Formats: sequence, C-alpha cells, structure tokens
Amino acid sequence: MTDIISIHRKEYEISPDAGDKIIVGEAPGCLHYLGDHGQLKDALYFSSSIDRTVQVAISLRKDSSLRFYSADVGERKRTSLANIRYKREDRWANYVKTALFIFYEMGCKLHGLNVTILGNIPKHLALSSSQALEVASALVLRRFFLSNMGDKELLGRLNAAHSSFYEGENKTVDYLCIMNARKNNFLVINEEKLDVTRIKNPFSKHKIMIFDSRVPLIDVESELRLRRKDIKKGLELLAKKRQGFSFKDYTPSDLDEMMGSLNEEVRRRSLFVVQEIMRIHDIEKALIEKDADAFARTIYHSHEGLRDMYEVSCPETDWLVKRAQETPGIIGSRLTGRGFGGCTYALIHADALDDYQKKFEDYERIFGFHPVSYEVQPASAARVLPL
Repeated sequence: MTDIISIHRKEYEISPDAGDKIIVGEAPGCLHYLGDHGQLKDALYFSSSIDRTVQVAISLRKDSSLRFYSADVGERKRTSLANIRYKREDRWANYVKTALFIFYEMGCKLHGLNVTILGNIPKHLALSSSQALEVASALVLRRFFLSNMGDKELLGRLNAAHSSFYEGENKTVDYLCIMNARKNNFLVINEEKLDVTRIKNPFSKHKIMIFDSRVPLIDVESELRLRRKDIKKGLELLAKKRQGFSFKDYTPSDLDEMMGSLNEEVRRRSLFVVQEIMRIHDIEKALIEKDADAFARTIYHSHEGLRDMYEVSCPETDWLVKRAQETPGIIGSRLTGRGFGGCTYALIHADALDDYQKKFEDYERIFGFHPVSYEVQPASAARVLPL
C-alpha cells in the first residue's frame, strides 16, 4: 500500500521538519463464513479478518476545522467540531466522525483534525470496510485524546456512537472480529457475551477466495426486515412454549413440536437460525479435528439453508456455489453478506483454482457478466502503526 504519511503531508502541506505528530491506524476487513443472518445482538459467528485493510492518518490542527481526504477516490470533505453529527453528503467521512463522537460525548478537549484515508478492502461486498474505518479512526483518536481507555470500553462506546449516528441498532460482531483477529486464525464469536475464540487455520494449503457475483446492487433492506421480523416472531412463540431468551436455547425438535403454531415462512426462517447455530459448533469441531470433509459439508449445508429456508440467495450465487461443490480440491463455498447477490467465498487448493475459474466462461454466457476474484487470508487485528 502507498505510504499514507507521504500522502498526508502533501495533502495538508506539512513539512517533515514541522514536528507535527501524525498517527496512523490500520484495521482489517472481515469475512463471515457462517452466522451472518442470525438473531441481532445474540448470534454466533464463524469469521476471520482478511488481509485487506484501511489506514487512517490523523494530525492535529490549530483551529476547530475537520478536514478529510480519501486518497482512494480523491475526494475531500470538511466540517468543524461544532458539527460532529451525521450528514448524508459527508458519506465516508461520517465513519471518522462516528469515532470522534466517542470523545466528544465524553467531554474530552478536542482539536481540529487533518484526516487521510487509504485502503484496499473491496467495497459493497459486506467485508466490513466501514467498520474497519471506524476502528482505525478510533484507535488513533484514543492516542490523541484518552490514551488510557481500554479496548473493551472503546468497542462499547464505538458501537453506541454508531447506533446514535445512524439511528438504529448496530452489529457488534464486526468490531469484535477486527479487534480480536490473529494472523492465520479463524474466530468463533459470541456476539451477546462479547466472547471470541481463536482457532488456528488447519487448511492453510487452501486459498480463501472471494467471488463478487457482479449482480447489480438493489435495495434489499425491506426484504431483510421481513426476515428479521419472522425470526423475532418465531422466537416469541418458542418462548411461550418453553422458556428461553435466544435461539441458542432451542433445538430443531422444538420447532417441529410447534409446526401447528407457526406459519411456514416463520418456521423455515427460525429453523435456519437454530440449525446455523448448531453448524457453528460443528465447524469448530471440524477445525479442531482438521476434518476437511466435515468442514465442507457444514459450509454447503449452510448455503442450502440460505437458499431454501432463509431465501436470500439468487441464481448467480447458487451457480457459483454449485460449481465449487462439483470441483475437486474445494472444501466449502457459500454466500456471504446480505444476500440477493453480493459475493460467495470458497476454500480452494491452489491446484483447483484454474479448473474452477475456467467455469466462469459459462457463468458469463448465462448471466451476462464475469465474477471478480479476490484472494485473502486471515490477518492480524487492528493496531496503531509504529511512528
């Protein structure tokens, strides 16, 4: 990645001899392999960071102005300390302001800022580029304004700031993944308990590939709201039958006993969530035992659930997963992210990658566009870079 400090100095005309402190934070993106359509605030996830990052360089100003420069897109935004609030036109700069809002709310003595952003996390593929920008910014601002704040408090306050800025509930899992990642490790994340278990990747000879289906982006929020409404209703009805506070308290047989009380859509959505929780326990066992067959079987079953029960897949992503399942040397493929397009991932042995990608000619002939591929690996956690 290009030297962000050089870009920052040039953008804000800061001489190397000026003595201005420039602090750089770096945070990785995230990939959720299982669990990304569970109960809000109480889901289990099987995830990892990825070795695509966002860097944020910040220096203090002598006035109250806030200046933002995205080197990725060559855009500039500006406001002041009197306007630390969400503004639609500020777009990507709002994520830095979200991090700054933590210290504003705590009554810290703030300064104007020069901010430069540089990253290589693919956008609009549910790889947590926005959350990485928030975390990297928060780590740098903590150094400037409240260096004794612990990571757990920072994470909690960042989550609250995001919910306040964007006026809605926010997933904590991305922050947990970004802050607790470790190179060549998968993570099992309990969002409700803020608990993260690291498991060394036993399949390091396989590449982790992400495939952008190139399905045109649509507004899927209304569809996802309906599904969240369905699983909320399913949980409420389950709790009336037998006491429980989350889907982790129930089994598929509990849903079978209530078939007469649940309409079919609510039952299918709820059953998918219950089965997905069980799959995360299965995947943890497969990783520990280095059982590639069990690992692949669990991943494929999860995609089938997204396709048939939660109904957020589409023909393009189903095609990518089906061709992966037919290709020797691939140990699992699945839709990831919000669905209705987006991307799939696959764990592919190097010898199998060419065979799989040759099939993309058929994909282009059928659907009219060609998938875009990204190779990633589990990477280290967010950090402040050495000065």
